[in-house]
Amino acid sequence: MEPQLSKVVEELAEKVARGEVKLHQVEKHVGGSSNLATLVRRRALEKRLNVHLTSLASTILDFDELVGRNIENPIGAVQIPVGVAGPLLVQGEYAHGEYFIPLATTEGALVASINRGCRAVTLSGGARVRIVADGMARAPVFWTPDVDTAVKLARWVEEHFDEVKREAESTTRHGKLLRVEPYVVGNNVWLRFVYFTGDAMGMNMATIATDRACRYIEERFPGTARCVALSGNMCVDKKPAYINALHGRGKTVVAEAVIKRDVAEKVLKAKPELIHEVNIRKNLLGSARAGSLSYNAHYANIVAAIFLATGQDAAQVVESSMGYTWTELTGEGDLYISVTLTSLEVGTVGGGTRLPTQREALSILGVAGGGDPPGSNAKKFAEIIAAAVLAGELNLLAALAAGHLAQAHERLGRGAARRV
Repeated sequence: MEPQLSKVVEELAEKVARGEVKLHQVEKHVGGSSNLATLVRRRALEKRLNVHLTSLASTILDFDELVGRNIENPIGAVQIPVGVAGPLLVQGEYAHGEYFIPLATTEGALVASINRGCRAVTLSGGARVRIVADGMARAPVFWTPDVDTAVKLARWVEEHFDEVKREAESTTRHGKLLRVEPYVVGNNVWLRFVYFTGDAMGMNMATIATDRACRYIEERFPGTARCVALSGNMCVDKKPAYINALHGRGKTVVAEAVIKRDVAEKVLKAKPELIHEVNIRKNLLGSARAGSLSYNAHYANIVAAIFLATGQDAAQVVESSMGYTWTELTGEGDLYISVTLTSLEVGTVGGGTRLPTQREALSILGVAGGGDPPGSNAKKFAEIIAAAVLAGELNLLAALAAGHLAQAHERLGRGAARRV
């Protein structure tokens, strides 16, 4: 850095450290450059807190591109190790063939666990995957003076659906309003708008479209109705909820496989009967006794690692990892296993998918950017994720059945493998 520029940075950092310039005001003092503002904020923190942030400074990100889209008040970037599992054979309607799964995690043994599950699924003929529902929801809550008006509002929206749909879709090229689900409690009405959102995860798209629809409803409804909140928690975003488990949000996906007995015993080191018993007693009965909203072993592990690697909204791991694992023993003594993810919220455009490393991770799966037709890349991505969840779930159940879980974490999670 040139001496004169360095002096400007240091002087401005001192002002920020003393509170004379606020964090969000730094860009205005450096000609609008977010890259330079990032340096100033980082130096201000170093001065004020007496810390060194050289690792946070190590990044390839261009903050001039990201501020206003992905981040505010940036100071740098964090790094998470990315591993790969596979190949995993997927037989879906959109994903066909073998895939390598990028996984960003700091949990030792996770990638190895999914990798072994991929091998077992692939050797057994692959994972068959189907998307059974697709729709992103946003549910505003309306106040009305009484229950009569509440019911009239719900009926009016149903009767004028085409008009409401036209207003909502005027805000987007690819979004399509599929339906509006009304819920009445006293004089309150929730209208759960459900959209097809193409290759975007679609939360912003649904929010903007619903805002336009709400204003139209307030103007045209022949009664008293006021939108109290654009999100009324019937969506339900970033919170576990039965409505998403039942109605879905994002994509509802099922992945299944029949694991051959010899593969289970040789690769997974566990008999199909024992894997099935663990699922029944752990995932089903244990989850029921605990009052869990979903019955699985560790969907969140796989979903979170893929989300971080590919630029998905990390907070949506909450609902995206809800689901159910089912097992049966076949007449031939093999193991049938399926995973059902009720509300998998993913996209291949928008949000964090535009970040360079995350876009590369999406390219590993062949789903970076928009699909042709629109929506096909996001659906392909969802099928691959479900297949990866199947592989990871299978391996953990097998490890528990064989009594290998603690040993695996000792060997791969505590550095024991390196010490040997």
